[in-house]
Amino acid sequence: MRPDVLGIYLNDHLAGSTTGKLLSQHLAEEMRSTPHGSDLRRVADEVAEDRQHLLDVMSLLGVPARRHKFYAGWLAEKLRLLKLNGRIVRRSHLSTIIELETLRLGIEGKSLLWQTLLRLTPARGLDEARLKDLVRRAMDQAEMVEAARRGTVGVVFR
Repeated sequence: MRPDVLGIYLNDHLAGSTTGKLLSQHLAEEMRSTPHGSDLRRVADEVAEDRQHLLDVMSLLGVPARRHKFYAGWLAEKLRLLKLNGRIVRRSHLSTIIELETLRLGIEGKSLLWQTLLRLTPARGLDEARLKDLVRRAMDQAEMVEAARRGTVGVVFR
């Protein structure tokens, strides 16, 4: 494997984790008074921790974090605000569904990242037990986000 391939891969996930961190924080705040508010706050806190763990892995592997990837993730999260949702001034509940689906997809991608790193563990000296915990945690996060999505769908499309 070319040495830059792993760096590109990890930095692409760093961009995604930046988007996920901001989006999960937004959803936790937006849905704080719903039955899923505490679960989404937990997901947001864990997503931020997971992003830091990715940065720690990158440091351990000698992969520098590329600032342009960080800013790409930040910009992607901000661009979601431009999405037309059938409303001019107010926020649509449809936006919440799309944001929950986007977050769920991001969590699924993060799970695949941890699984990929598990395959590299023997050769790279990564913490296998910690990566397995992160895979399980991503599955739990996906379930919590899915429950919030289903609940929101029930309200919007009833």
